[in-house]
Amino acid sequence: MEFVIVIVKSPFAWGLAIGLGFFVYTLFRLGVSNRELSRYKRMLSDKMEVEAELMQRLKAERQKLEKENENLRVEVSILSEKPDAKIENELEILLRAEKSMVMNAPGFPAAWETAKANAADQIANELAGKSMPRRIFKKLFSRGTSSGGQESLESTRQGES
Repeated sequence: MEFVIVIVKSPFAWGLAIGLGFFVYTLFRLGVSNRELSRYKRMLSDKMEVEAELMQRLKAERQKLEKENENLRVEVSILSEKPDAKIENELEILLRAEKSMVMNAPGFPAAWETAKANAADQIANELAGKSMPRRIFKKLFSRGTSSGGQESLESTRQGES
């Protein structure tokens, strides 16, 4: 027992005990920080894998959309070359011109509305089967003429009378 009291009163023993305490505390903190560091590395690795997968999906979707966009662009250019599209474009131009003339020209709207009503009646008669469609006669008779269809219109008017 005397030996223990001598050791406890010794300054070397106190210094050694305090040093060993700091050493154990440092080892404990080192273990905690190493575990935390490995956890952060796993989290970073998982995040990078998720982002890489997301980037691959985005690239694939982007390529798919680029192909679809190119296909649609080609389809639009093909459809715009068809005669029906040209006719629709011409019709749109005429409709816009009509709106402009109806708004701006004095005296024009009444004559224009009358002409439109007559044309609508003629088309209604053609669709109802009361008269032959003028488009057919215009196509048939304009092929043999060189005056651009004037004679065919006159001949269809004479044929209807």
